[in-house]
Amino acid sequence: MILEKAYLKAQEFTKAHYENFPVISLFLPVNIRKHIAVVYQFARQADDIADEGSDSPERKLIKLKEYKNKFENSLQKNYSDEFWFALSDTISTNNLTAENFLKLIEAFESDVTKNRFKDFSEILSYCSLSANPVGRIILELNNISSPETLKFSDYICTALQLTNFYQDVSIDVKKNRIYIPLDEIQSFGLTEDDFLQLNYGDNFKKLIEYQVDRAQDFFNNGKPLLKELPGRLKRQINWTILGGEEILKKIRRMDYRVDDFRPKLNKIDYIILALKAIM
Repeated sequence: MILEKAYLKAQEFTKAHYENFPVISLFLPVNIRKHIAVVYQFARQADDIADEGSDSPERKLIKLKEYKNKFENSLQKNYSDEFWFALSDTISTNNLTAENFLKLIEAFESDVTKNRFKDFSEILSYCSLSANPVGRIILELNNISSPETLKFSDYICTALQLTNFYQDVSIDVKKNRIYIPLDEIQSFGLTEDDFLQLNYGDNFKKLIEYQVDRAQDFFNNGKPLLKELPGRLKRQINWTILGGEEILKKIRRMDYRVDDFRPKLNKIDYIILALKAIM
């Protein structure tokens, strides 16, 4: 009863907090929806610690350490509340790799301590913590774990993370965060201050265009994953890819004005993309 209640709460939490795309959709196999929900709640709660509120960086790191301790305790069947009971059940029932969850916490710690990336390799390292573990967890929930599928999944998850960076440029600069490599900003004739002030011009436009094109390349490199997936999961992942690609298209259509606008999907977009996903 307690476990069922915890899973129900996780699904309610997830429905209330999704952003670009519904985390739980009819495309997902019914038997893993509750597990997806509790994994999402795990990540979202840690994200809230790192990003929300007026806590000092030091206090946020302490809270993330406490969160990590609760996670590790739950693996030993020591639960601080019903949420950790449900997460432990999800991990043990599906034989999930605990390291993927620890990487997500490490990414949120990075959000607190790091707001600049000197080159694209640092961006990729961040994505290996913040995004790729999510894809690997989803594959494990579906008993898929071959090296080839993991590679394609990493491409897709990195592409989604990159897309979110470019979608949120106008928000992140207000938090003094730059998720575009500093060496690339400079190579397009801009300074760090130019970017923080969102001085739109030809150089800024070309910089964002370059980022968007590269993100699309990552989507393309990951699409062979779809051939390896069963029906419902294939449609869900295809829908997710199409959603990310649609954000990139919106950035192109607004002439890369991420300084002024935050592109996002609306209900009509969801419906159209869902139809495309099943075609």
